[in-house]
Amino acid sequence: MSETEMTALYEAIGGVPRLLMEVDLKPLQGSRFQPTGFPDLGPARYTAPDGTEMLLVESPQSVANRMEVSCLDSAQQDIIPELAGLPYIKILDLEGNHLSNSLLEAHRINSEYIMNHAWRAIRRNGKRERSKRKFKDEFTEEIGLDKTARVDWRKFRAGLLHYDPNSLLHGCFLEEIDGRLRVSRAMSGFIEATGVAVAESGGAKINIVQPQIKGGEGNVLYHRTEFTAKRITAYFNLDLALLRSYQLPEEAEKLLIALGLFKIRRFLSRGLRLRTACDLEPVADLEVTRPEKGLEIPAEEVLVNECRRLIQSIRKADEGKPLEKKVFADPPVTEVICKR
Repeated sequence: MSETEMTALYEAIGGVPRLLMEVDLKPLQGSRFQPTGFPDLGPARYTAPDGTEMLLVESPQSVANRMEVSCLDSAQQDIIPELAGLPYIKILDLEGNHLSNSLLEAHRINSEYIMNHAWRAIRRNGKRERSKRKFKDEFTEEIGLDKTARVDWRKFRAGLLHYDPNSLLHGCFLEEIDGRLRVSRAMSGFIEATGVAVAESGGAKINIVQPQIKGGEGNVLYHRTEFTAKRITAYFNLDLALLRSYQLPEEAEKLLIALGLFKIRRFLSRGLRLRTACDLEPVADLEVTRPEKGLEIPAEEVLVNECRRLIQSIRKADEGKPLEKKVFADPPVTEVICKR
């Protein structure tokens, strides 16, 4: 049934430039919620053209990060078992301890801990050692970059797919190598509230030993600003035309579509505790607003099964090929050793 649903989905979105989705949310308890805040700005409030008071609850940057984290097993510091075999880069220290990875880093594969301070980890006699060249130099050579000539975009995108397909979904800017190496976000999302009203409250920080101390160390009264709203909506955009323009192998393109939709489903089912005072849940199912043909997004389980099938299919097709011809890195988790 899973493959049938996915086949129908691929056919329905063939030729569609963008897949737009939305879902209404509500606070899990009560009616108040705490939006994201920005330095020197606070809550991002604005007025719609019709005079409606609006509020940005979660920014595109934050939603992207949360969708990335939804695919990670934080306890094991690894990708979730359902997506085993999907390439990414793991950053280790000189002792082999996990520092970070390309799914967590703000600039993903362009992280300074990968591009400026890391060497590929190689195995010799069962021990992990650093290669002689920095990963940055190896990657530059692999994508055939010549700073005096035009960028070979197919090689560049193939390189990103090889080491971290998520970079093609969430975008990256490899300015550590060359300022031309940019990939726009193919998937984005944000949450906004309509018809908002302020809910003011407060609290106190108590020092039970010396309450009279000044400078914030004694008793401190503070105010707290939360909001209520007539409607809270999460919006998602998957740019299918952009993914097609990359001219990736068919199964790799399908994987990026299925993976993007899985991340959205996973975020809605497990990632909506945005802050202590902002815990949300869907009011209804995820709805497709474009194309306007009653298209339904498959369930989370169907999407993750499709991702697993495509990962295994790509890896099987890679068997026997030389490493430079393989779609995915082998092994899928590329270890780099970072020296700071």
